Amino acid sequence: MASKRVLGILSTLVCASLLAACAGGESEGSGKKGDGKLTFVAYGGDGQKTMEEAWQKPYMKKNPGVSFVNTSPTDVAQVKAQVQSGQVKWDVIATSPAAAEQNCGTLFEPLEITGVKRSELVEQSIGKCYTGNFINATPIAYRTKAFPDPAKAPKTVADFFDTKKFPGKRGLVNNLQNGILEYPLLADGVSPGNLYPLDVDRSLKKLDTIRDQTTFAPNVGALQQAVGAGQVDIFALPDSRITPLLQDGVDITVVWDVTVTSINGFAVPKGSSEKKNAEKFMAWVLGPEASANISQALGTAPINKAAKPNLSKEAKQVEVYGPANTGKTVLQDIDWYAKNFNDVTTKLQNWLAG
Repeated sequence: MASKRVLGILSTLVCASLLAACAGGESEGSGKKGDGKLTFVAYGGDGQKTMEEAWQKPYMKKNPGVSFVNTSPTDVAQVKAQVQSGQVKWDVIATSPAAAEQNCGTLFEPLEITGVKRSELVEQSIGKCYTGNFINATPIAYRTKAFPDPAKAPKTVADFFDTKKFPGKRGLVNNLQNGILEYPLLADGVSPGNLYPLDVDRSLKKLDTIRDQTTFAPNVGALQQAVGAGQVDIFALPDSRITPLLQDGVDITVVWDVTVTSINGFAVPKGSSEKKNAEKFMAWVLGPEASANISQALGTAPINKAAKPNLSKEAKQVEVYGPANTGKTVLQDIDWYAKNFNDVTTKLQNWLAG
């Protein structure tokens, strides 16, 4: 259920975006009829609704000929099925940059991104077959009611895996972008600077120790719902999904020990008839206005260094590069994942099925 406060923030953002456009902000689109209908695929739930408000509506106002059809969830396997059948229905898909890079030219289109000030962007914001849209942190956190005494509450990544000292239902997302392989290694004693190349077998062995106490959610929206419903006690959930929970009154405490972060990306499925229009939209998302919009709404870190998001008090609680984070961060290695994404995905899925 979307937070009324989130919607209020988003309405303000959209209005501000439109006023900026009228005042001569970022360049307008052509506005010509037939600019395209883009099928946009993301993770569903509050996060995707936020993308509609913070990105799609301002963009359509600037480019009246463009419209969006939204669907979810994002799925590389579905992209493969569409490409192989020659029936590509998706145009812009939220996906791991590594998945886009490893399958560049086969499942995803090589991109031509123009009109972007690359000096404003964080490193690795644009790849051959992907563009970034924000930096997602996936901190470990817990429902405060599950561990009400701060002295006896989890404080480290290792505590997440200590089911005797900290009993309760765990929650993880089956998505390689959300730390499912990094956190077990960190808990097992691997230092943040020595994570890559990932020892996947060691990571899965550590996950074995909490398998019976863990809900492995198929996507971030499903885990967000589980947290909101009190079905999990301690979890690793993206900042973009913790923020609306906090705004809905769910009492959550973030464990600032070592936090895994990743660049969230967009890609265009191979064979999309709307590639050019998709590229224009993706380039706009990289700009400071769009970058600030999404960070304000979700509490994520902006992909554009010139963005000046005005964060809510809830978003500030999960601001990974802000004062709330008293620990360390690990940014996922896109190059390593790009070389190993398919094999690692298969190994993880086999483990989950076993």
